[in-house]
Amino acid sequence: MLGSRPAYSVRLPASARSEPVARSEPDGPVAARTVPWLRVAAAYAWRLILVGIVVYGVFSILGRFQLIAVAVFLALVVTSVLRPLTDLLDRVLPRPLSVAIALVGSLLLLLGLLALVGNAVAGESSRLAGEFRGGIHRIELWLQRPPFRLSSGRLADLQRQVTDYISGHRASLLSSALSGLGRVVELITGGALALFTSVFFIHSGERMWSWARDELLPSGARPAWDRAGRAAWRTFAGYTRGIIIVAATNAVLVGVALFILQVPLALPLTLLEFFAAFVPLVGSPVALGVATVVALAGRGPLTAAAVLVLIVVIGQLEGHVLHPLVMSWAVRLHPLVVAVSVIAGSIVAGVIGAVVAVPFISVVWAVLRALRGAPP
Repeated sequence: MLGSRPAYSVRLPASARSEPVARSEPDGPVAARTVPWLRVAAAYAWRLILVGIVVYGVFSILGRFQLIAVAVFLALVVTSVLRPLTDLLDRVLPRPLSVAIALVGSLLLLLGLLALVGNAVAGESSRLAGEFRGGIHRIELWLQRPPFRLSSGRLADLQRQVTDYISGHRASLLSSALSGLGRVVELITGGALALFTSVFFIHSGERMWSWARDELLPSGARPAWDRAGRAAWRTFAGYTRGIIIVAATNAVLVGVALFILQVPLALPLTLLEFFAAFVPLVGSPVALGVATVVALAGRGPLTAAAVLVLIVVIGQLEGHVLHPLVMSWAVRLHPLVVAVSVIAGSIVAGVIGAVVAVPFISVVWAVLRALRGAPP
């Protein structure tokens, strides 16, 4: 029609016509609609499973080469203790002579301490035999009174059962003793290997680490892993020196208390307390339990009760004063982590696993922290 405007057709671009309008999904994809805490738990679960498999594999491999692993561990312990003394002597003496003086001197000190304990036991053997016979008689009288009320006939039956068991299992006990001799040979071999390895660790451990870092790692990963390795060594050395200080303090306290209470075998029990303290949370109570039994047999129930009080006091002192104070330079782990580590290590590798578990977890945690803090 005249006067009307011409009609215009609007043509959309080809891309706009070909692509349909996408409707947004308010709920998002299916993975995003999963419960958030369940996704986080699943992510942590498979990582924990992977870490558990790796840890189990490491302990299994070390179990295959238990003698070598224990020897290297002892060499690292010796190195962490004697390296500061060697560095101090190195200022005035040649390095090889400093290493020889530190190792030979510490070995003579240990052998002298063991000889002192042996002489103390041998010199008091006759008196101790009489005290233990009287102590066993006192224990029998104590068991006959309330609350146990065991008759003398029942106690005689128990003694006869023990005697019959020893007589009937004499062959198995003899074979166990022979296998124990084999263990002694392994112990001597492991000690010699540990001493031989510690010589090189103390003399040139830094150069050995530099060679391993430069030869086994790519150039891009060397700075981060060098930082991690140094953090691991600081943690291990700090833990070792700290646990030695704690063990020595516990041993001195126990030794003074046992000498005051006139408990038989006070010096060997003090040495037992020193070595038992290397197993956290468990070793010291076990050693003091042995001291309680010796006190009960040698001095009577009142002295044994005093030793029990000593167990409680030293346990509180170790847990709330010594460990937080002495271990401040090492990686501090929660007591629950320490307890679980000791139990898991004892399940996997017995007493050796219980001793190694806490420093192993501390070193792993230090390495993870060092790697996590590395710049990208």
